[in-house]
Amino acid sequence: MQSEGCNGLLRVVYSREDESHLKSKEKEWVAIMEWMYRSTRNAANRVTASQAILQGLAEDGGLYVPEQIPALDKSFEELSKMSYQEVAYEVMKLMLDDFTEEELKNCINKAYDSKFDTKVIAPLVKADGAYYLELFHGSTIAFKDMALSILPHLLITSAKKNNVKNEIVILTATSGDTGKAALAGFADVKGTKIIVFYPKHGVSPIQEKQMVTQKGDNTYVIGINGNFDDAQTGVKKIFGDKELEKVMNEAGYQFSSANSINIGRLVPQIVYYVYAYARLLADGEVKAGEAINVVVPTGNFGNILAAFYAKNMGLPIHKLICASNENKVLYDFFTTGIYDRNREFVLTTSPSMDILISSNLERLIYRIAGNSAEKNASLMQSLKESGKYEITDDMKAQLSDFYGNYATEAEDAAMIKKLYEDTGYVIDTHTAVAASVYEKYQKETGDTTKTVIASTASPYKFTRSVMDAIDNKYDVMSDFELVDELSKLSKVKVPQAIEDIRTAPVLHDTICDVDKMCDNVKRILHI
Repeated sequence: MQSEGCNGLLRVVYSREDESHLKSKEKEWVAIMEWMYRSTRNAANRVTASQAILQGLAEDGGLYVPEQIPALDKSFEELSKMSYQEVAYEVMKLMLDDFTEEELKNCINKAYDSKFDTKVIAPLVKADGAYYLELFHGSTIAFKDMALSILPHLLITSAKKNNVKNEIVILTATSGDTGKAALAGFADVKGTKIIVFYPKHGVSPIQEKQMVTQKGDNTYVIGINGNFDDAQTGVKKIFGDKELEKVMNEAGYQFSSANSINIGRLVPQIVYYVYAYARLLADGEVKAGEAINVVVPTGNFGNILAAFYAKNMGLPIHKLICASNENKVLYDFFTTGIYDRNREFVLTTSPSMDILISSNLERLIYRIAGNSAEKNASLMQSLKESGKYEITDDMKAQLSDFYGNYATEAEDAAMIKKLYEDTGYVIDTHTAVAASVYEKYQKETGDTTKTVIASTASPYKFTRSVMDAIDNKYDVMSDFELVDELSKLSKVKVPQAIEDIRTAPVLHDTICDVDKMCDNVKRILHI
């Protein structure tokens, strides 16, 4: 039985307890309150968590955000005694509250299993005074695995909960990592197809090899003649095509997304920040309630937004340090209050951050605009029309928890070399951006707060850039010769994800112009 309060603000679900546990024959009913998700561009567009996961992007072009952020209901001491899977349940049950305990635990247990090469799923490594949160132990050796291992299960469960009969078409743009992680997650998942667009000349050789060798009868990979922003804009345009939506529905299809615009992708990312703190507490590195800093290398803002949500759930985070590469649109935003994508696009050695349109920033803008869909929509319209927007002084004042800076290509390479020479620890180019920015933050502020750095990819994903940074003598070697040299140097076994693509045949070789993206989707779906 369900009922809604005035204005549809409250949804109440009644469930009956097992009568065998009752002393009387009376029926006992328990009321469970669910909060809803709302579009950042239309306050009237409200859905449940499972509906938000199914849709991915709101019909009005906005992103779904929770109407309120729940507080953690377990103490840090309790969390410190839990496995990754158990922490995941404690966090996700609060954010995805229309999932039953059985449904959610089933999704979690299917996601965080032997696909990861360590039982702890996300280990912490202390090096040079900071704690590196290794988010790359999944099947594609990048942080996207942390969310995209579970998203297919959340999506399929959501479809069942909402009696969806259509086949779900996952449509996504990637700057390198999301694509492979999503392909791996959705490969041969019944009732789904996945189409990935990537910038043909904007990913690393390893990233591209991982995608174009992907097996699965339901997987499609297309390179575009353009950059990631072109791919992302093209995907959003396809999502917003109402005529296409109608044709697809008639053919038995509907779109969803694996990008972090999908709340089902973002929520699992909150988990690893909570888990990292729980591990620090368990290891005696912090005391319960002691604040930490979090440093995140980002272009799309989703990964640091997850840390912001964790802070709002009660995780004691002092500073959220947003690290940019030479595409420093986010650094400029935090410095000036102006978001301006009208600038030269720079191809860097940290390609997953080569982004000028930070989609997930919209969720933060909505928040600091007083949860005003109208104000946010106006700013996003300005971004669409002029390529920029400026926030008010009041909005800017609400960003005091954030610190932004960037690292040049030279600083990035120097950090990889320095950390290896000082500690023997090898990090990838994206993590090095974070470490460089953290070094700048420390010099500027003198802040000695214990700090977690999100290590977002294995160095094996960017072997040439990493090895060149350590010593340019390696530049003459082939990609896979470099892999073996990195193993010797780092004393870390070559990940299975890399071994799998050494001799794997190319299965996806389609390349198209940006204006042909929709045509390729229609071709794949035979519509």
